[in-house]
Amino acid sequence: MPEEERLHKYLARCGVASRRKAETFIVDGRVSVNGAVVTILGTKVGPLDEVAVDGVPVKPERLLYVLMNKPKGVLTTLSDPQRRPTVKQILPDLGVTLKPVGRLDMDSEGLILFTNDGEFAQSMAHARHGIEKEYDATVLGDIDDKDLDRMRRGIMIDGRRTGPAYVEKVGYDAKSNRSRLRVILREGRNRQVRRLADAVGHPVEELKRVRIGHLVLKKLRSSECVLLGKVDIDRLREAAAPADPSMVVEEVPGAEPRPRPVVKRRPTGGGTPSRRPKPPGEGGEGTVHRKPPSGAKR
Repeated sequence: MPEEERLHKYLARCGVASRRKAETFIVDGRVSVNGAVVTILGTKVGPLDEVAVDGVPVKPERLLYVLMNKPKGVLTTLSDPQRRPTVKQILPDLGVTLKPVGRLDMDSEGLILFTNDGEFAQSMAHARHGIEKEYDATVLGDIDDKDLDRMRRGIMIDGRRTGPAYVEKVGYDAKSNRSRLRVILREGRNRQVRRLADAVGHPVEELKRVRIGHLVLKKLRSSECVLLGKVDIDRLREAAAPADPSMVVEEVPGAEPRPRPVVKRRPTGGGTPSRRPKPPGEGGEGTVHRKPPSGAKR
């Protein structure tokens, strides 16, 4: 760690916000250094400086990155006024506040990242960075090539056309009148897969995110979480280089992540992690588990 660093970078390391959002905090006069409000961007702080946001002291947290297989019926939020099941009830208690990177709607399941690294979250969530996300979608009806092409070209959402998508018809079940699709996106627009399917008259019945970058669902069971290590995070950062938004998404098989020790589910219990994993770099990469929240679909 450098002896001095720019204040907005320091705030991002503290998990307060992304660097860009931290700059807004500074300009708005919400940040103080050694008791004095600082509003000048580019201000540097060192290890002995005392930094506070809205009067609350902040210190760099241990940066953690967790991959969850979110079950259907669970909200991607840390709190819900209606007391519906949320991902917070599934996340292991690692001593820091982990926030979701992007979203999976309540009726969808599959992979989602959580972290207290604001800068990393911003780079993963921003559409321009082009992190591939792959989905297994079941849609109503026998979708034809014309409609598949329309989904690949994109549709208008909130006044902007979605970027090109890789869409492949995997199969059709005549008995249930449902088609199975493989969809790969480089964007993270709100309910994008569902809205693409709705636009061509084939609404989504089931939706599962099975890959984020090189990370694949594989044997991670519903409601299980894995603590990611430096190798995985470095690969995601590398893949997050800004992408050309006009680039057509090609089929790129997801590389399987290296093996990690799996902690088996406890047959009973009150929803605490089966063990507390060590931080990355101390042999702590592995699966942790919490009992699915009440009301979650399995």
